[in-house]
This record gives sequence, structure tokens and C-alpha cells, in this order.
Amino acid sequence: MNNAIAASDPRLQERRRIHFMDEVRGLDILLMVAYHTFYMAGWVFDLEWGRSLFLFFMPVAPFFAGVFIFICGVSCRLSHSNWKRGGLLALLAAAVSLVMWLADVTNILPGETIWFGILHFLAAAILLFALLRPLLDKIPPWAGILACVVLFVLTYHIPAKDGSYFGLPGLFQWELPSSLVQNTFLYPLGIGYVVSSDYFPLLPWIFCFLAGAFIGVWARQQRFPDWMYRRRVPFFSFVGKHTLLIYIAHQPIAYALCFAGTSLVSLFAGR
Repeated sequence: MNNAIAASDPRLQERRRIHFMDEVRGLDILLMVAYHTFYMAGWVFDLEWGRSLFLFFMPVAPFFAGVFIFICGVSCRLSHSNWKRGGLLALLAAAVSLVMWLADVTNILPGETIWFGILHFLAAAILLFALLRPLLDKIPPWAGILACVVLFVLTYHIPAKDGSYFGLPGLFQWELPSSLVQNTFLYPLGIGYVVSSDYFPLLPWIFCFLAGAFIGVWARQQRFPDWMYRRRVPFFSFVGKHTLLIYIAHQPIAYALCFAGTSLVSLFAGR
């Protein structure tokens, strides 16, 4: 189908789903689930294989999280109501924090409270996008993408627990004042430190999200390559359409599986 025709006909735009994005998102959420399960096994249930696998995959974990955030940014251009999506995610994020806090204080999962995890970040990013969309719409996509890449690199080390700075390592670095770093109220921004088992601050990840939102302009215009609109791996495509449900459910399921597995091993080992 000719992309120019599809871009000019709203009915065709509604029919054409970018299956490639669903498939990448589906694979990505499965990798995130596995990574979190390794953490659960290694640090909550003290299993050596869990720690080994978690540490092995740790260097690439930010990349897979970034892909997920980037695709969410693209999807914002295709959504009918970002205010509704962002509000729903904010409520879910608050519920996750409440549940994890209760699990912490009751010593079920000590030290595992989530104060500003990926759901909190996505809620804030979507709502910020909805608020700033009239301004963002005035920026050419290529200029927005370039600016986001530069700002992502420059702000990448701001959330560091030790040595928080703005700039490029080895070229120029502006150390953040200790008065800022010690301010826990700036924690969602990426400044300050609070114990949290999942942390995705606005800096630098908002620029990854916005880069996706700028590329989403072309997605909305049906200007992606034709091969992206074809379904290749139905399983990943199906999973990619249910990422929120999977993300909400995977932690309690992982805990239950680890608990059941370790209990069975202890039972048979004791015989």
C-alpha cells in the first residue's frame, strides 16, 4: 500500500497497526520479566543462580528499559487520550507503591518499596507530553530527536548515587551541588537519593521518551516502512498488546514461583 495514500486517508490510518512495535514491545517485556525474576530469586530468596543471571544481564538492562520507554513515547502520538492513559498509570503506580510498602513494613519483601519506578515515570512522562503537546508540535521531528539524543547523553549521570554530574565523562562535567543531591524532594527528577527497588527518574529518561514521541509524528502519518506493518511473530505481538497487565502481574507471580520452588526444595532436602 502506498504510504502517501495511507497518510491522507484517516480510515486507512485506523486500520494499519504497527505490528513491529507490538512484537518488539512483547519481546522487551518478557526480557524485563526474566530480569526481575532473576533479581527476586537472587536477592529476595538468596539463590546463587538468580544473582549470577541478574548480574550477567545488568549491563544491558537499561537498553531494554529504554526501548520500552521509547516505544511508549511513539505510542503517545497514536493515543486517543494521553490524559486518560497517564492518569490510569498514575493510579496504578500509586497502588504498586502502596502494595510494595506494605510488603516492606510487614517484612514480606523488606527493602523493596518502589517510590519512582518505571510505571511512575511513564505516568509522569505521558502527562507531561499531554500538557506540552502544543509546544512540542511546533518542533520539527528531526530537530526534536537530535535535541533529545544530546540531552539524554548530557543528563545520563545525573541520577548517579555517587558523583552526580551533568556533561560527558572525560570531556566536561558539572558536579551537582551537594545541597541539590541531598534534597530527597527532587528524587523523581533524578536528583537526590531514596532507597527504592526500581528507579526511573525523569532525567535522563524523559528524553528517551520524547525522542519516541517525535518519531511518533511519522508513525501517525503512516510514514514507517511497510515491513513494520506486517505481523511476523504473533506470540510477541499478542504479548506486546498486553504489556501493562503482564508488568503488574509478573512480580507477585515471580514471588509465588520462587516461594513454591524453594519450599519444595527444602521439603525434599529435609527428607
